[in-house]
Amino acid sequence: MKVGIVGLGLIGGSMAKSIKARTGHTVFGIARSEETLMMARMCGAVDAPLTQENLSQCDLILIAIRPAAAIEWVRRNAADISKSAVVVDLCGVKRVVVESIAPIAEQYGFAYIGGHPMAGKERGGFTSATEDLYVGASMILTPDKRTDMQLLEMLKAFFLDIGFANLTFSTPDEHDRIIAYTSQLAHIVSSAYIKSPEAQRRRGFSAGSFRDMTRVARLDEDMWTELFLDDADYLTKELDILIENLSEYADALKAKDADQLRALLKDGREKKATAGGN
Repeated sequence: MKVGIVGLGLIGGSMAKSIKARTGHTVFGIARSEETLMMARMCGAVDAPLTQENLSQCDLILIAIRPAAAIEWVRRNAADISKSAVVVDLCGVKRVVVESIAPIAEQYGFAYIGGHPMAGKERGGFTSATEDLYVGASMILTPDKRTDMQLLEMLKAFFLDIGFANLTFSTPDEHDRIIAYTSQLAHIVSSAYIKSPEAQRRRGFSAGSFRDMTRVARLDEDMWTELFLDDADYLTKELDILIENLSEYADALKAKDADQLRALLKDGREKKATAGGN
């Protein structure tokens, strides 16, 4: 199979490295900089650049760039995509991307499905990409009425081959609603938490809790601004819930109400036990 990858940052670069490490597929890639593309070719993650000439040969096209850029790339290149090809975007939001790309795919006759690999690091770029980034991870797909079982079986086999543990099927709306809580809110909390003046005076006083809370504050502000704004309705709802919950802790502390504080902490512990996970 010939796979085209648009974007060779952390996500697309890790896709390329995983594909070459675990399958016999040919990988064509394109990146914003010639330096990135050269590194990808030199380390064997990409067999050749993705060009207008070989785009039509691709059986699978993975788009690993920001939402607005992904939409624009498909719009600009749709006429060169084979009608037998499958296009999967790997963007962190789904509604705005699917609503824009799905009609283009229908117009030009190729298959399209929204996707989101649930894996990442606090540092981006091809130099952070690894062949094992997706090992044990979940791959989210958002099939629609045009998606047939044969397509899903092909994608399942492909993503499992490169290390994913399972596929999760969702709608674009459900994806964005849940991701607002599980991913986007965590990045905002981390960014806000590190702004305390005590962060500059904490050396010798911090351990695992501090590392866990601040890890994702080292983010790409341009990318995350776009993702946050594309999901602003669900994200602001989660922020409002968090602020309300934090206010309850603050009120109990100000009142030195041990019973209320203990009840809040107990409720949080029990909800964590119910939610499960790490």
